[in-house]
Parts: sequence; C-alpha cells; structure tokens
Amino acid sequence: MISQEVFLYYTVSMFDDCLIMAGGAGTRLWPASSSRLPKQFLPARNGRSFFSLALERALAVGKRIIIIAGKTHITHVMADAAKLKAAEKKRLIVIEEPAAKNTAAAIACAVAFPERGDGNMIVITSDHIIEPLEKFKNDVELAAKTAEENKLVIFGIEPARPETGYGYIETSSIMDGSKSVYNVKTFHEKPDLTAAKKYAAGKRFLWNSGMFVFKIDFMKEQFKSLAPDIYRHFEKLKEPKKEEFLISKGIKILTKWSGLENAYKKSASISFDYAIAEKCGKTAVVRAGFNWIDIGNWEEYIKICGENNSLVFSVSSENCYVDSDIPVALAGVDDLIVVIRSGKNGENATALITKKSQTNTVKDVVNQIKTAGKTGLL
Repeated sequence: MISQEVFLYYTVSMFDDCLIMAGGAGTRLWPASSSRLPKQFLPARNGRSFFSLALERALAVGKRIIIIAGKTHITHVMADAAKLKAAEKKRLIVIEEPAAKNTAAAIACAVAFPERGDGNMIVITSDHIIEPLEKFKNDVELAAKTAEENKLVIFGIEPARPETGYGYIETSSIMDGSKSVYNVKTFHEKPDLTAAKKYAAGKRFLWNSGMFVFKIDFMKEQFKSLAPDIYRHFEKLKEPKKEEFLISKGIKILTKWSGLENAYKKSASISFDYAIAEKCGKTAVVRAGFNWIDIGNWEEYIKICGENNSLVFSVSSENCYVDSDIPVALAGVDDLIVVIRSGKNGENATALITKKSQTNTVKDVVNQIKTAGKTGLL
C-alpha cells in the first residue's frame, strides 16, 4: 500500500525536476552580500534566507530538487537544507559547480543530469521573494501544461514602474484557451529610462523573471541546435559513480562528477537568456499572478527585509540604517546607509557608506573595485 506521504509527493508535484540556481554573488547588496555569502543566503523573511524560501517553493512543485551552487556556497546551502524533514532531504541533490559560468552552463548541467526519461523541469531563482505560494503553484501548473506543447515557458512580471535594471519580454498574441499565457514577440535587454517608461506604460511588456519551464528532451534539442558549443561538453558526462556522492545530513552532494570540471572549463560564460531563450522560436510567457520582488539595492532590502542593528548608538541623527557586526556611532547625520563587515570571520574588512537615494550606485563601486584588481574585497 502506498503511504499518504508518498501519494501526496507524486500527486502534488508538477515537475520531475526543479532546478534551483544558487550561484551568483549578489553584488548590488555589497558588502553584506559577497562571494563568500551572496544575497541568496541573507535573511529575507522572518529570519529565513532567500534560498530557504526558494527551497520551500521547489519542494511544493518538484519531485526531485537539483541545487547547483559554487563550492564556497555549499556550506550555506546545507545549513538551510539540514532543517528539512528526512523525506524532503531525500528529494535533494546538490551539485558543486566547479566555476561560475552564468546560467546557461548551470541549466545545461541540470538538463544533462542522468536518471530521467522524457520528463519536465522548472528552473527557479534563489534570490527573489515570491508570494503567496498558492498563486505561484497555480501559475506553475499553467506553465507545465503549456510546456507540454514543446514550448519554453517563462514567467513574466507586470511592470510596477519604469525599471532600467530588468530585461523585458514583449508579448504578441494570447495563446488559445488561456487568459494569461502569451506567445513571445521579442526580448528587450535592460533599457535606458526613456525605453523603460515606454515599456512600463505598454500592456504588451513584462519583466523577465529569469525562471523557466520546459520538457527536458525539448530543451536538449534546443541546446544542441542553439548552443552546441556549451551542451556538447555536458552531453558527454556519464552517470555519476556512487563514490562521487557524499551523503551529509541525509542529503546527497555530488562532489566529484568525472568530467564536470572540464565541461565548465570549456563552456562559455553566458546567460541562458542569451544562449537559448532569445533564439528559441517556441517561447511562451505566463503573466504571473504572484508577487515577485527582486531586491535590487539597499533601499529595497531595508523596506522588505531589514531591521536596524542593535549595535548602533545615535545622537542627533535621523532616518539612518546600519548593518554592522561591530558597534557604530552616528552623530549629526541623516538619511545614510552604513554597512560594515569587520573581517572577524576571516573575510576582508569592508565598509559602505551611502545616501539612501544613491544606493543604485553600489554596482558602480563594485565595478571600480574590480577595475582596481581588488576582487578579494568582493
């Protein structure tokens, strides 16, 4: 007899595989977000990290959960995954990414992973806030049905404002029998402000959420056709041997997959959007009914997630936010964000002081640090 737990597992899950992309440095929230502790592992809601919330979404829609993260991030992945129930842990496979090569390589790796037939996959991000869960599940179910027609399905977000930091999807006709699924006309990369205002005012334009749904065999063919120089390296990978897995806290970690390092080394560093989505002629977009928040700067993080630090002493200062692991005193200043990492945990000491209205310039500071050859600060 099938247990209730197993019955629910196979009837509620809409996807054979759910890939969580847990790489990335999240430099827009530097220096709290860094190569050691990127944004997805920072607190998001009620003390839970962005990644922990993504894990909850993945378990709600996928039978098997594949997590791809850099070697330096595995500790953070495991810290959240270790809190799951034993049955949930068995559904996880963590793959150590040998190099940061953007999203095309990560998705190619997951698509090439063995032990499957002609199943389907959903690819989700690990650094966004998506709520409520029920509306997410409703949209995901719609995307799964659309993908059965050999479509690459993307979740599009209704623009809340003119935004120059996001890519846009221009829709064409609505798909037959649906009120919220559209054929894609074209993609628009991050626009200037004039174009962003036009897109935000137009009903045909949606933000690109960076989340995808597809049948696995369909995507293999798309990779072979549109990005063969990437996929041919992953296609050669054989089924991992038992000794290449490490079992830690009840979770399988693929630490030494033979050929994976070479596949990453030979693959171009390019996004899945550039490599596949923008070239694919069979693309649809679901107009999302869920709320989607990409915390793009410190001001947004404070509104959604932040609480002022208890190590702050303030005199004649107003409307300031401090995130620091050492005591900070403010005297006669207003509208500042102060972020300090003292280096006491082994990383380089760093500090950011910015006006609240200037938080979008943090990315320019990060670029300046890179140009100066001081990437150890990131």
